[in-house]
Amino acid sequence: MIEVSFDDNKQFLKEMNNLVAYAGGFLDGAKSGMPFFLASVGEKTKEILEQFIDANARSNPEALHHVYEWYQTGSPEGRLFDIDYQITNVGLSMSGTFTQSQTVKAGSKDPFYDKAKIMEEGIGVTIAPKRSTVLVFEDAGKTVFTSNSVRVDNPGGSATQGSFDRTFEMFFTSYFRQSFMEISGLKSQLGSLMAFTNNLQAGMRIGRGAGVSAGAQWIKNIGASI
Repeated sequence: MIEVSFDDNKQFLKEMNNLVAYAGGFLDGAKSGMPFFLASVGEKTKEILEQFIDANARSNPEALHHVYEWYQTGSPEGRLFDIDYQITNVGLSMSGTFTQSQTVKAGSKDPFYDKAKIMEEGIGVTIAPKRSTVLVFEDAGKTVFTSNSVRVDNPGGSATQGSFDRTFEMFFTSYFRQSFMEISGLKSQLGSLMAFTNNLQAGMRIGRGAGVSAGAQWIKNIGASI
């Protein structure tokens, strides 16, 4: 319980004005510390999101094998994607981009450079002989020899197309709201008024300056604790 006493009218007006200024200063201080807070949230979200995608890839490799190097599905070392965040004037935005594959599938001699992007977007590809006049590939367990180019309409199949985007979206629509906010402590800390109330006495004496300092320290402490 907070108790505030005033000795006289003059003191009352002074301290009331200081409290109003303190409250405004607290909000401004929190706003000034927001870039540090958002950077901390961005780094932690990036880390957890990458792990979330890895776990989903291990449990459902048919859907997400294309965003990893061959035979490394779900391994952090085999990722063919980068998660990035950007701090803007409206908050924090997250995005994912694909990187080039460097490994070679068994039976092939060259990397499938745009493997992740092509399979994710369901882009058709044409395969033609490169070092000889005959193309050799496996189809339904049989070895096929042909001198013609072969058109593959959806190299990754329907299971892979759009699966990275769906997993990315699932993280923010379900896991982030239901688990990340609770586990990280963000939900409880952002909803706490302790930093504000603990500095009320200083706010009554000093006013805005105390609010700015308290607000900035509050939001920075939350970011540092994530």
